[in-house]
Amino acid sequence: MKKSAEFILPLDMNGLSGRMLRAPSVNARKREILLIYGHHAMLERWWSLVENLREYGNVTVPDLPGFGGMDSFSKIGIRPSIDAYADYLAAFVKLRYKRKKVTVYAISFGFVVVTRMLQLHPELSKKINLMVSTVGFMHKDDLRMPTGQKFISRILARLFATKPVATLIRYIALNKPVVKAFTKIMPHSKHRYIKVTPLEFEQAIDFDVLLWQVNDVRTHWLTTSQFFSLDITKSPVALPIIHIATEGDHYLDNILVEQHMRKVFKDYKRFVAKTKTHVPYPTADKAATAELLPLGLRKLLSSTKSV
Repeated sequence: MKKSAEFILPLDMNGLSGRMLRAPSVNARKREILLIYGHHAMLERWWSLVENLREYGNVTVPDLPGFGGMDSFSKIGIRPSIDAYADYLAAFVKLRYKRKKVTVYAISFGFVVVTRMLQLHPELSKKINLMVSTVGFMHKDDLRMPTGQKFISRILARLFATKPVATLIRYIALNKPVVKAFTKIMPHSKHRYIKVTPLEFEQAIDFDVLLWQVNDVRTHWLTTSQFFSLDITKSPVALPIIHIATEGDHYLDNILVEQHMRKVFKDYKRFVAKTKTHVPYPTADKAATAELLPLGLRKLLSSTKSV
């Protein structure tokens, strides 16, 4: 958090206040890279990935409403739908990259937002010189979860998003003992900490508690509930997609993800990251997050042809 602090600036968009990270390239490369983080995130959580991306250009990471401590859409009377995030991001891209081409690197839920942005604002496809998905998904069937479990999860997510329950969760459940206990019990949460030392686990849990506390609880669960009815495969995107899948992804069915991406994007190319989880744990260092930039992607980022 200390290393990233000097690169963080205030961000005010459409009546909402948040932050933006702007890290200049560490060499002469002038590629503009827009990193869109996923669910349950904040700027500092992805600093180690930014350190890797800075080797290929200038990196910008904006907050999303309700995440990273930014005001939620509810402040301006908007429901936090996928389309609302798409319109918000479109406004950011238009303001930030008026006369510039940009490389988009989108993680998980962030990829859903970017894809929907390009479907609702197809003119922005012309601004993107390289589109990268890291563990992105497009359809409810991409989730590795039985149908019955998806149904129950959707109902629970909607319940947790109600104001009384969300308030109880925020002030009673989001502390270290509770978060640590649930992490050890829940299979998906436990899977994130494969090959992590006890000290690394304790540090990661401390940071995980911070993530839960800075992200708006209602936004978290309202967006989660939309995963179980998601289908953004009906409108084409006039761009090729570079997709980074992970070997040990416990959330996504990589075969179905590919099928759905091929249905929407102009072309599809996949690289496989060696990580054994969906994404590295919250406090993973630069070396660990470097796995999310496989050699094939690094070659593309190094190329001047796509700038």
